[in-house]
Amino acid sequence: MQNLSRHISFPRLLILGASSVIGSSWIYTNGIFFEKYGAGGEIFGFVLATFITILASLSFAELSSIFPRSGGPVVYSYLAFGQKWAFATGWAILGAYLSALSFYVTASSMLLATIFPQMSAGPGYTIAGAHVSLIELAVGVAFTLFIFSLNIRGTKLTAGVQAILFIGLLILGSALVVTGFTQGSPANFWPAFSAGSQPFANVVRFVLPAMTFLTGWEVVTILAEEAAMPPKKIGKAVVGAILLAAGYYIIVLLASAWVYPWHKTATFPMGSITAFTKAGFPLLGTAAYLIAFLGLFTSFIGLFTAAPRLILSLARAGLLPPKFAEISVKRNTPINATILVLAFAIGFGWLGKGAMTYFLDLGGFFVAMAWAITAMALRRTRRDYPTLDGGFRLRHLWPSTLGGLLAVIIAVSTLYPKSPVALAWPTEYIMLAVWIGLGLLFYWLGRSNHQEKDQALHHLLGETEYQRLKKKA
Repeated sequence: MQNLSRHISFPRLLILGASSVIGSSWIYTNGIFFEKYGAGGEIFGFVLATFITILASLSFAELSSIFPRSGGPVVYSYLAFGQKWAFATGWAILGAYLSALSFYVTASSMLLATIFPQMSAGPGYTIAGAHVSLIELAVGVAFTLFIFSLNIRGTKLTAGVQAILFIGLLILGSALVVTGFTQGSPANFWPAFSAGSQPFANVVRFVLPAMTFLTGWEVVTILAEEAAMPPKKIGKAVVGAILLAAGYYIIVLLASAWVYPWHKTATFPMGSITAFTKAGFPLLGTAAYLIAFLGLFTSFIGLFTAAPRLILSLARAGLLPPKFAEISVKRNTPINATILVLAFAIGFGWLGKGAMTYFLDLGGFFVAMAWAITAMALRRTRRDYPTLDGGFRLRHLWPSTLGGLLAVIIAVSTLYPKSPVALAWPTEYIMLAVWIGLGLLFYWLGRSNHQEKDQALHHLLGETEYQRLKKKA
């Protein structure tokens, strides 16, 4: 099967990973989360989620240096556990990415509606208590088609666009941070929890949505086949992307709680955007708005780039129809897989902004499962191929195993109705069942294409990596 070309440098791969994590909603939904969990619940919840994420990422980092192939986790889980687990892993991460992409379809118009409120008026429909006008939907679909048009031109273009947008995010974020900490006061942040609340419980409750906000660094491993660098640097880019994105989240959110009393920000529908304006810095309110818009672009582009590569790898292994493994000769892009992602994003995106929390929660469940499976895959790979070494090798496996275990606990907790991170009944359970049902349908329909393990690994790994694996067997 045709391979994707290697042309992404280390800085651009790092930026692709970090910018895919930094989305848009976090900068204005912090008003909602401040009200629900307190500023401390969101900010310290981010810290805890970052710790779990880094532990979970260590298995991805080592395996991506050993197997720098498109689809990353699909490859690792197929080698370790076979086709069923490989499909489950790929479908889980795809579900997380499509959850975010579906939200972004109408998030773009929601941001524009703060400037042009007439967009929200007119005929439409209501889902989860939120009205979606037909104009908003049309704008969101047009925005999605624009992102699609960028992606079908290949990662060389999208990586360049991401780099420019990420520099913009850094400049705007620095302005908020410097002003927030020099002009604000710790009294605006502390006490960080509402009176009578349960601080620890609030921190834990925010971990699930925080893990969804932190989703996207897996892009580094999914795009590994297109990375032009020594394999060990891919592992470093995995961890570096998380640290860069999580640090950005935490320090900007803390600055917004520093510059204006967080309990007042908790009453604002646009969170930090309004907080900086109310604090007397309207230009920085605009800067926060631009961060939301740039973050929407970067995350949308990054996840839209990675999702087709997951589909590509599943098709290479015969777990999806072979047409999704086809690569455009002209663009060196999995064109059919990219079209399928477009169909999924628009197909779910019409649910609108009222489904935002649903998408966040489901995304957290999906990534937790994928992280856990990949941690187990590393242990199995170390056992079966003890001498495989791509340059990024963990001295001990317990940190990555702990990350996988914590991810499992979080994922299972979402299914327990009385858990503080439980999915919302019945809507989120129905959405989860629909995605699992679609996965089972695709798996069943594609059973005639399922391959023997050796053949599938040959297609997943490519000739060079496959021969290296056989020598180590």
